[in-house]
Amino acid sequence: MLSTYSDLAGKTAVITGGSRGIGAETARQLAAQQAQVCVVGRSKPDLDEVVAQITDAGGTAVAAVADVTSAAELIGVRELVEFEFGRVDVLGVFAGGLGRPTPSAELPEQLWRQVLDSDLTSAFLTVQAFLPMMLAQGSGSIVTMSSSAGRQPSQANLAYGVAKAGIVMMTRHLAAELGPQGIRVNSLAPSSILTEKVAANMPQPVQQQVAAAHPLRRLGETADVAQAALFLASDASSYLSGITIDVAGGRITN
Repeated sequence: MLSTYSDLAGKTAVITGGSRGIGAETARQLAAQQAQVCVVGRSKPDLDEVVAQITDAGGTAVAAVADVTSAAELIGVRELVEFEFGRVDVLGVFAGGLGRPTPSAELPEQLWRQVLDSDLTSAFLTVQAFLPMMLAQGSGSIVTMSSSAGRQPSQANLAYGVAKAGIVMMTRHLAAELGPQGIRVNSLAPSSILTEKVAANMPQPVQQQVAAAHPLRRLGETADVAQAALFLASDASSYLSGITIDVAGGRITN
């Protein structure tokens, strides 16, 4: 059973990486709580599909096509949100990826820079774009997306692990800095989530092996991460800031 957070009704949420996977599921679940949602991504057809799913279910959503590594395009998204909704209460900084395994000795400089740009710099630029609105309101909840690869060494490439570890520190720094202004900042660190991409590229035998490595003996679902995001977005977590929640099936870091 999915949890209900009545305080999210009528609030405005912006979700980057919202065209598929965890971002799309979080957008759908926020809309189901009667929040109005702006989903941000690079694929207009995928964003339009998420918006259609939300509106067909009676929710409110708009799409914003943007490259989140571009400060100018993110300011354009902010202007759209200001025009459509007038405020932003929840910011889900979920865009990223490029964690495919690569030996560090063979990691090209271009890929290193690309991963840091897409996973860490983009998060900074997203927060920076929407902070003026939250500061003017004196309130807001920011949820960033780290990874189990940012919590302990993994098979993901070094750049991805470094970027996701950077998200954890960025979250802690922002939480300390912005808390006096009424803004909370928390992070999620998922492990082995069965997104559409994982389902398409990970054979069933491998899925079973990965599931067996987790104490709960299953892969995570996008809904598992979305539910944690809703908790951090809502007043149910009003005294939590600066933390990282391992959505990891029992594989907890030290």
